[in-house]
Amino acid sequence: MVSPFRRHQQMVRGLKSAGPNHVSHRTPTTAPEPETNTASGQEYAALRVLLHDNLRALADTASIEARNPMKAEFAKAFADWIEGVLKAGEQGTAVQDEILVTNMVWAIDYRDFDYALRLGAHALKHGLVLPERYNRTVACFLAEDIATVALAQHELVSLEQLLQVLALVDGADMPDPAKAKLHKAIGRAFRRRAETFDPSADNAPAGGKSAFATEALTHLQRALALYNDVGVKTDIKDLERLLKALGDTDTQTDQPTSNGDP
Repeated sequence: MVSPFRRHQQMVRGLKSAGPNHVSHRTPTTAPEPETNTASGQEYAALRVLLHDNLRALADTASIEARNPMKAEFAKAFADWIEGVLKAGEQGTAVQDEILVTNMVWAIDYRDFDYALRLGAHALKHGLVLPERYNRTVACFLAEDIATVALAQHELVSLEQLLQVLALVDGADMPDPAKAKLHKAIGRAFRRRAETFDPSADNAPAGGKSAFATEALTHLQRALALYNDVGVKTDIKDLERLLKALGDTDTQTDQPTSNGDP
């Protein structure tokens, strides 16, 4: 178990790791890693050795079900370093960090999406890249993998988290099917909000059920425009019928009632 002093050292060195070779917002090329002739660089190198030991242990484990709890446990050893790196990022400096981006991937796998989004926001802001084995950008990985989980197990990913992903990857280049999958997940999340809408709730939006249904339709139509085989055509037809029914109901409600006068 790491001592509190050692944990503090890791966080401080993570904070200092950026040094003078920091990267700018959304740098398209690979940024330099921490310099090895500094205490921070040496700490990074030692943690990177541990990271690769962990990756080998994961590669030796065939079961995905078994690997994901291992990733959650492994992540604890890097948490203090990463907090230091995030603090440096808040001050506008960062370097390429395999430890941070790998932990972002792991966090998605063990379903800590808030943590994954914190790390993803830093990576996107400072132009960090994923190791070559992932063959995708950070933005594409976040959009596609979180959307995949949301579509398969919607109770694990909130609508708010999906909207945060969309905001983070806004303007990022990625294959259209990946972006379509994210809009599909968001559209279905809005549809579920429409289906479970409670008009008496304190946070009920203006426009009521139709507001959620309209948002759902907008995202699903965007998904279809991006990728024709995304699988939302039935959803769109259902929502169009729902919105028509809601519009008809509103029209009937707005009709004046007869009082019997000629």
